[in-house]
Amino acid sequence: MSRRSALFLVGFGVWSWVIWPMFLRNIWVDPRSFAPGPTGFFVVHALLTAASLLFGTMIGVIGWRAWRRS
Repeated sequence: MSRRSALFLVGFGVWSWVIWPMFLRNIWVDPRSFAPGPTGFFVVHALLTAASLLFGTMIGVIGWRAWRRS
């Protein structure tokens, strides 16, 4: 893998950790999220956020390892 591709993957991982927590915070304050407990709207978006952070982390780690090897 080229250094350019590795850097892209690391950037994607960092981007995921910048965007998705902010997204979850916005969902948290949305009135559709709780009534009186967590709604399906909130649960679906929380799972989406968790999966995106997991994939972003894995992609970032792959990019970091590729960067170190090159």
